[in-house]
Amino acid sequence: MTASFLDFPRFDIARDGARIHGRIGGRGAPLLLLHGHPQTHAIWHRVAPALAERFTVIAVDLRGYGDSGRPAADAEHVVYSKREMARDALAAMHLHGFERFAVLAHDRGARVAHRLAADHPGAVERMLLLDIAPTLAMYEHTSEAFAKAYWHWFFLIQPPPLPEALIASDPVRYVRSVMGGRHAGLAPFAPEVLAEYERCIAIPGTAEAICEDYRASATIDLAHDRADIAAGCRLAQPLRVLWGEHGAVGRAFDVLSLWRERADDVSGRALPCGHYIPEEAPDALLAEALNFFVSPEHPGATS
Repeated sequence: MTASFLDFPRFDIARDGARIHGRIGGRGAPLLLLHGHPQTHAIWHRVAPALAERFTVIAVDLRGYGDSGRPAADAEHVVYSKREMARDALAAMHLHGFERFAVLAHDRGARVAHRLAADHPGAVERMLLLDIAPTLAMYEHTSEAFAKAYWHWFFLIQPPPLPEALIASDPVRYVRSVMGGRHAGLAPFAPEVLAEYERCIAIPGTAEAICEDYRASATIDLAHDRADIAAGCRLAQPLRVLWGEHGAVGRAFDVLSLWRERADDVSGRALPCGHYIPEEAPDALLAEALNFFVSPEHPGATS
């Protein structure tokens, strides 16, 4: 992480037995940053300082990740549902006095952001989501190519304790295998940030927590998504979606069409990178974010 991001003050908040950790910095309109798997809020180290020149940036670790808590699992996977994670994020924003805000989110964090916008539409002004299609659509349209690229989706949901035991036996190898097995290998990750990911994956309880995150996505999260569809609930907030042209999501799915099934105002395009957009293409992401959040009347090119 750059020194300026490390200078962002830390905070912790407790919500229903889960401790949520994050950083806050900058000034201006509030912007919530949510990270993906198997990472932490450190993914934003290349973009957060510049964003903080225009926004009050709040970057949190999802429950089960980073320095946030790892609450005990339940049989229905409610504790690690995206609904509960969305409530964590909302509580973090309320802690700092923000009732309405914008969201920039990657991977798992983008799934949390989707649920946050669906459950709390008055809180989310607009969202920029990175390298995902809607969770339900990705499961329903799974192809051989997607299953091979996203093998961890199907490994992590297996019944306990096998996936937990395999991860916990060598957590650093797990991080390096998942992150290094994509388009650019481990080259995009700053050594000190990769070390941070490795530190956090080795915290006791992490293996159980990340498995529960994915088990929730394959069960209760899908039930919540299906309930939204049955009720005719759609996202009304402006939504921009970016994906890596070298990543599996854009190759395996029609990203914009799938989001237009769930939201009213959707734009987006591919960026010349792989899955880890904040670390592989920070300059392109910053340009997109500033265009979308600062100049909302000009949301950028639509693909």
